[in-house]
Parts: sequence; structure tokens; C-alpha cells
Amino acid sequence: MNTPKRIGVIGLGAMGRPMSRHLLAKGYSVVGFDLAADACNKVAALGVTIAASPRELAQQSDAVLIVVGFDAQVDAALFGPDGIVAGARPGLIVAMGSTVAPTYARNLVERTAGSGIVLLDMALTRGETFAEAGTMLILGGGDEAAFKACEPVFQCYASDIFHLGPFGAGQVGKMVNNLILWSCMMANEEGFELSAALGVDPEKMRSALVHSSAQNFSMSARSDERPTPWAEKDMNIVLKEADAAKLSLPQAGLVRELVKAFKRRKGYPTPSVEG
Repeated sequence: MNTPKRIGVIGLGAMGRPMSRHLLAKGYSVVGFDLAADACNKVAALGVTIAASPRELAQQSDAVLIVVGFDAQVDAALFGPDGIVAGARPGLIVAMGSTVAPTYARNLVERTAGSGIVLLDMALTRGETFAEAGTMLILGGGDEAAFKACEPVFQCYASDIFHLGPFGAGQVGKMVNNLILWSCMMANEEGFELSAALGVDPEKMRSALVHSSAQNFSMSARSDERPTPWAEKDMNIVLKEADAAKLSLPQAGLVRELVKAFKRRKGYPTPSVEG
């Protein structure tokens, strides 16, 4: 299987915009789509061709990267009247960069059967700063030959790429990543609060602990200093999947509630957690 040369990007926001920029810099032809005109204008200024619909984008692409926020947006992009499925030709690769539940991902296999689409996981981690730098981590899944063919594309915006298994395995990886990420962030928050209460400057404490056995990504990246718009969605996915698997994850339930309280204290917005 040949490496795709014409890349479609659906979702041109905080992740899709820098991904498009990196792809252009590496010589790929990029077609974009977003419902927000401002997002389209920003990437058009970089050299991205804007499609009128996901269907038109699919017709012009060898591979499509989906990086929208919620399941409903993924559904619209794939299955709407002017969606990817309506414009897909046999062999079109669709890489799922959106964070969706593993159950939802597995259902996509059945829903796209007969369409000729090749589904890949392309779960993205590390966040916006790393997207801008082109050093994200990809937790992948799906057909190994197709994934291998797409690795040069993924390397444009990711420095670490792992194939974890069949389609849906990458979303399992992202779900577990998020569970541990938010758990660490809440532990950091309580630790620094305790430090301050006992008279030790939390900044001095942080500068020491990033070199200790307590070090974690959230601490090093100072995740607690930025809004956490997807945390509740991430934790809801964890708990729903655990229920379906008949697993009890009491810490996960507590972390979801701690995240909500953390956001209230910080004054961070709490968006919809649909999907």
C-alpha cells in the first residue's frame, strides 16, 4: 500500500490547524473542512484548500484525518448526506484522531462495512502545545499495512507512534491515557495544596518533584494551569466502558468528581460532555 499524498483534515481547530501546517511543510497536498468559517480562513491562509463538505473532501483525498470533538460531529462527518461515506472511493483511509469511546469505534466498523473505507485509529495525546511543535504521540490501531503506509503522514505532526492492535485499540489506549492523566493532575493539585498549607512554596515543591519519583506528565507540563475542556468527557468514557465490561473503578469515579470541583475552583468553563 502506497503512502497517501492528498490528505483531508476535518476539524481545523486547535489540533487540526497545526497538523495541517505541518503536513503542508512536508509537501503534502491538504484539503480541509470545518463548520466554522474563521477556522477555514486561518488554514486557507496557510495554503490549505477548503472543501464545501466532507463528501467533497473525501473525493479529493487519499486519506482523511478526523479531529473533531464529539461523537455527533464524527457521525455527521462520516454519515451525513454530504459525508465522507457518500464521497468515499474504495481504499480511502479514514484515521480517527477524535477521542471517542472504544465501543463507538468498534461500531464504526459495522456501520462503514461495504463502503470501501479503511478505518485507522490515530488517537492524539500530549495536547495543543505539542500539536504546535509537531511532537504529539499517536496511539494507533487498525489494518497494519494501511497504518504503516500512513506513518510518514503521522510523522509530520507526531514524534512517537504506536500501533496497539485492531481498530479501536488506539481509542482504548487514549482512554487509559486520559484516566491516568487526570488522576495524576488531581493528585498534583492536592499535593501542592498540602505543601502550601504546611508553609512550603508550591512552585519550589514542583521544581523539586519533577526530578523525583512523583514526576508525571501533568506536573511537568503544568496541565493544572490550563483549562481542561475535555476532562469530564474523558472520564465519562472511562466509566461507561468500565460499566459495560462489568468492572468497578472507584478511583475513576472519584477523579471525575474531583475534576469538576477543580474546574469550579479555577473558574474554568464546563462545556457540553455529549458523546
